[in-house]
Amino acid sequence: MQDGPPVFTQLDISANSVTTGANPALTADPSETNRLLRDMIALQMKSCELLAELVNQVSLQQRQRVAELKAWKEANPELAKSCRQAAESLSKVHTEFLAGIARDAAENADDFTDSEYALGEFIDRYGPRLAHFNGVLQLFAQLGAPVPPAGPANNG
Repeated sequence: MQDGPPVFTQLDISANSVTTGANPALTADPSETNRLLRDMIALQMKSCELLAELVNQVSLQQRQRVAELKAWKEANPELAKSCRQAAESLSKVHTEFLAGIARDAAENADDFTDSEYALGEFIDRYGPRLAHFNGVLQLFAQLGAPVPPAGPANNG
């Protein structure tokens, strides 16, 4: 029943393998293999250097952002406290809002499947409000979060 070559083959690619046969592409030149391995190591080392630079850049930006936020909170302690209280209060409202959206979605899931209009109405009704609500809640949470204690990980 099988007319063509086998689907699965097995090749020995160990350093001690000696290939015999008509296919010269399968014969391995040890010096060429060593050169390719050295090239691969050099590329991996370059990748590691680039990743280290990227991590340093991102962590520098993060440290700067944390320092700016800390300075803002120290300059505006009452506003930071108000933001924390607002975030806590809005978090409860957010939970109730999400519960209402989930309930509405569950009740109308069949309509959404059958009607693109119904799905569009649902998204138009809740999408912008939810996006703005999430943004406001996130802002209050960040501005109201406690100032991290000074330590070696935060100095920078």
